Amino acid sequence: MALKPIVVVPHKALSSKAAKIKNIDDNVRNLAQDMIETMYKAPGIGLAANQVGELLQLIVYDVVYPYAEPKNKKKSPVCLINPIITSSEGEEILEEGCLSVPEFQIEIKRAACVQVEGIDLAGKPVHIEAEGLVARVLQHEIEHLHGKTLLEHASTLKKNLYRRRMRKLTRREE
Repeated sequence: MALKPIVVVPHKALSSKAAKIKNIDDNVRNLAQDMIETMYKAPGIGLAANQVGELLQLIVYDVVYPYAEPKNKKKSPVCLINPIITSSEGEEILEEGCLSVPEFQIEIKRAACVQVEGIDLAGKPVHIEAEGLVARVLQHEIEHLHGKTLLEHASTLKKNLYRRRMRKLTRREE
């Protein structure tokens, strides 16, 4: 497996809608494994295919491993193909960050509980009922598949300040 470069705003893949996966072949399975490896290395708790420049409806996540005590560290990634939120309820406002929007955090209102349906890498239907961090990660990653990032939740002022700051950093690095 190989690490994939994580793309950052304003990369076109982040503002593009991902295509449904119709055939789960070795390319899809290899992409999922590469995404898992990339997510752990980043480090992150979720990753959508858009974030590695692939416009396919595929997400991976693991909210347990990054927070586990060293003696309990066990990777248990979840891969979900063509995920859709079928229902949601409640609301929670929490701060989020994103690997594709470096050095930016924002409070976002999201559903507290969600039900998500998709397909696993074996082609079997999956139904997930999630709350808390898992619900938040699912909503965040599924948004990526629709071409949206955290910046969509920010005010125009915050977006402009962020873009200006990133341009300055880029100029310094050159």
